[in-house]
Amino acid sequence: MGQVEATTERIIGADAETVFDTLADYTGSRSKLLPEHFSEYEVREGGDGEGTLVHWKLQATSKRVRDCLLEVTEPTDGQLVEKDRNSSMVTTWTVTPAGEGKSKAVVSTVWNGAGGIGGFFERTFAPKGLGRIYDTVLANLAKEVES
Repeated sequence: MGQVEATTERIIGADAETVFDTLADYTGSRSKLLPEHFSEYEVREGGDGEGTLVHWKLQATSKRVRDCLLEVTEPTDGQLVEKDRNSSMVTTWTVTPAGEGKSKAVVSTVWNGAGGIGGFFERTFAPKGLGRIYDTVLANLAKEVES
């Protein structure tokens, strides 16, 4: 069993504070950023960054659906960490300034993968699939804050 990681990033034409605040707004803007891979979105506690408890189902492939219950923390400025209570999955969003009126948003997800041949395929293909999903989230985030 090895750790699997998927990371993607994007330069966004808005200041880091605006981008971070949009990501951290689980009761408002966050649900608008999610593509069709996410369903049953529900904020169960909090709703703005640290202390939020949010639920969704993530359909990574036609056969693979993860039921996620995520605890949100803000360990440092510009960083949101979503820890899934139902698995080993941890997603970290990091937003940093990237020049005048721009920011860099990076999303990285890690989890303990399966062993054996299934684990080989998971380590090979899951990061690409999840990367595409989060590319879409970051594109939607850019549209939301750049308009």
